[in-house]
Formats: sequence, structure tokens, C-alpha cells
Amino acid sequence: MIIDNTSRIKLIKRLFYLLSVMLVISAILLLYLDQIGRALIAGGILIIWFLVFQAIDFQYFHLGIESDKLTVRFYPAVKFGRKEYQTIEFATKILHDFVLEKSLFGLVNDLTLLVKTKRGVAEYPSISLAAVSKEDQDKIEKMLRQILQR
Repeated sequence: MIIDNTSRIKLIKRLFYLLSVMLVISAILLLYLDQIGRALIAGGILIIWFLVFQAIDFQYFHLGIESDKLTVRFYPAVKFGRKEYQTIEFATKILHDFVLEKSLFGLVNDLTLLVKTKRGVAEYPSISLAAVSKEDQDKIEKMLRQILQR
């Protein structure tokens, strides 16, 4: 089974870039019209817009489960600088637990996978599910619970 949020990420990126371009154009237009104060406000809104997107951490997310292997691919949808593509892959039998926790004032869910190793339990870095629909988040939780019950 595969869960992927590619189409949703495309919409989020379009929204981000469209509003960013609109804010930049409005700031330039306001500077041209010699309305410095309003141009600075537009620039401030643009900076806040960037910071909000960074805080929410929208991520491309792909979860694939094939017989005895679990694969998770993820990377930030909107990132300044170099994108950090990451993949987590392990046998389903070593999944020890998973944690779905709320972050950013309870607005965003993060997924943390815990696996059994020779030295105990290891924890993978949290993956933001902000760009994953609630329905898909429920499917992810159900799939991981089924793996743990085996």
C-alpha cells in the first residue's frame, strides 16, 4: 500500500509562490508610487509569510509498505537553500512503535518511528504530516498499528 501527497504538495507550492510573487510585486509597485511605509508593510508580510511556511514545515511524504519492508520518503516542500531528501527504509518486523504527536500549538501532526536494534530502541527523526490530509493520516496510523499487531 502506498500513501503519497504529491498533488497536495503541488497546490501548497503554487499557493506559496503565487502569494509570494504578489507580495513582491505589490511592494515594488508601492515603492514606485513612493509609498515607502506601505511597501515596508508588504515586505514585512512577505517575511512573515516565509517564516510561517518554514515553521509549519510542509513536507512531501511517501509511505510504501511492501510485504515485509516499510519505506518512507520525505523532504520539505518549500525550502530555502538545498533540499534535504531523506528516505527511511527498514523491515516491518523491527518496527517497535510509532508516535503521532501534535506540534506548533496542536495544529500539525508529526510522525516518529521507533525501531528495534541490537542495542535497544532507536528513534528516527520526526516527519511533519502538515501536508498530509487527515484521511491519509488516519490510514497511516491504521497501517502502522496493523504492522505492530503482527
